[in-house]
Parts: sequence; C-alpha cells; structure tokens
Amino acid sequence: VSGNQLSGEVEALVAPSVKYANFSNNDFTSMSRFEKYKVRSLQTLRYCDVSNNAVEQDATDILENIPPNIEQFIASNNNISGSLPVSLNNLPKLRQFIMASNSLSGILPGLTESLAILEELDLSNQTKGFKGPIPEDLWRSLSLKRLNLADNRLTGNLPSLVGNLAVLEVLDLSNNLLKGSLPSELGLRGGGASLKLLGLTNNAFTGVIPYQIGQLQGASVLLKDNRFQNTSTTAPLNLCLEREVKEFDLADDTVLCPPERNVLSDFYDSAKGAEWTNGSLWLDEYASCCDWKGIACDDMNHVTKLSLSNNGLSGRLS
Repeated sequence: VSGNQLSGEVEALVAPSVKYANFSNNDFTSMSRFEKYKVRSLQTLRYCDVSNNAVEQDATDILENIPPNIEQFIASNNNISGSLPVSLNNLPKLRQFIMASNSLSGILPGLTESLAILEELDLSNQTKGFKGPIPEDLWRSLSLKRLNLADNRLTGNLPSLVGNLAVLEVLDLSNNLLKGSLPSELGLRGGGASLKLLGLTNNAFTGVIPYQIGQLQGASVLLKDNRFQNTSTTAPLNLCLEREVKEFDLADDTVLCPPERNVLSDFYDSAKGAEWTNGSLWLDEYASCCDWKGIACDDMNHVTKLSLSNNGLSGRLS
C-alpha cells in the first residue's frame, strides 16, 4: 500500500500470514506496537517499511517487541524520537536496519546478537543525534556492507578494528565529534579492499593520513573539515594524485597536497624516474619535495632549482 495518502495509525501485523509489509510514502502519523499476543504474525513478518511518513512517537513504543525473525526494517524520514531499545540486540536474521532522518538520540545500543548477517545499518541524519562512542561490536560484523552514522554527535576514536569489516562498501561517519588519528587498517586488504565511500568529513581527526587510504581502488575519500592541516606532514602523495582512488576531496588543498610536488611527480614519470641513477626520496609518500634528490627550495618551500645532471634521465618532457 505504499505511495498513497493513507493516514492515522499503521498496523504492521495486519494478518498472520503477511511476510512483506510496505507502508512507505503515505501520511501515517503513528505505528501500532508489535503485540506479543499476535504470536503467528510476530513469527511470520520478515520485511517492514514505514519510511517517508509522518510517524511521530517514541522508538521504544515501536520497536520494543519487534518480530524476532525480521530481516529488513525501514523507518527513515519520519519524526521518531527517543533512544533505541535493547530488544534490537536479539535479531539473528536482521540484514537491513534503516532509521535515517528521524529525531533519535541517546547512546547507540550494543547489537552483538543482531550482527550475524547484518549488511546495512543506517542511523544517519538525526535532528537530536546519538552521542557517545560507536559500540565496539559493530567493528566485528563480518557481513556489514554499509554503515552510515553521519550527522549525529558520536564521540571517541576510530579503532583499528575497522579492519575486520572485510566486505564494507560504505563507511560514512561525517558530521560527528570523532577525533584521534585514522587507523591504517582503513586501507588495508580485508579492511578496505571493497570500500567505495569513506566519508569522515567535519569531525576532529588529526595526525597523519595513512598512505594505505590512497590504495582504495575506485573509492571516494572525503576528509574535509578535520584538523589534518594542523600537522607538519602532507597527505600521502598517491592519495593527492588520485592515482587509485576515484576522488579525494582535499586534493586541491595546497597545504596537504602541494601543487609543486604533484608537478614534479609527473616529471618523474615522464623522465622514467624508476631508471634514474639516484632518485632518493622521489615519490616518497610523505617527504617534502624539497628533500627529493636534486631539488632546492627557498625559505617558503617553493622549488627554485632542479639539478639532475648525469642521472640517467630519458623519455619525453612534453
């Protein structure tokens, strides 16, 4: 019954044999609780979608007795408030849980028993916002493909355990209060082999950007509005050149990705730098181009001289 103008209260357990219930894109203002006495219906329902309505009630009222065999629950774009109940920690068949664009708040609950086959968790864009750290058990979900917790008030660090998410395709933690350094495991095989979107904009991350992130084949890497510019180290050269990633949103940042370093990298390739007699530090991921063999710079770290005589250069410079 999606895409109509139905209003009032929606009853997901409408009949004992219903497995698929789609009430999306209507004008419902509330949702009946999942009643325990409707035993058969509770055991049968697998898919429930109430997204894009006007549901305005507490999340606990809706989810307290959520069907134990539910596989997909979608309730995005409503005005559902409050915190998520602990009952979500006992859904072994759950594959997709989406409650983006609501008014949820509080601490994210542990979901240990509901992570066995979970593929997508989207709790992004909450007007009030979840706070506190991201539960550690999320980083142990081997089946997770899409994790979107953007636009909340989450705090803490991004742990090396992120490397456990071997099939993760989307990781969006933008617009939170996360801090600390980025773990190299974000770009290592097993932790980043399939990652296509790494969204960490507008947090408080610091330190050196791991060069492994530049090896995310075809990925969009979004790191703007953090505090990487406060360090004395540039971004990894391979990432700045976007040689393997699809997009790096700081590629035009002249502090993290100095333009002269990029130009000299192209020169190195054109002049067959791999065959040079001495190419010390050339194309090093972090070394200033002023420290590359044969490069001289002024006090502002601008290149003033290139001296590579008798060094085995060949190829074309055009």
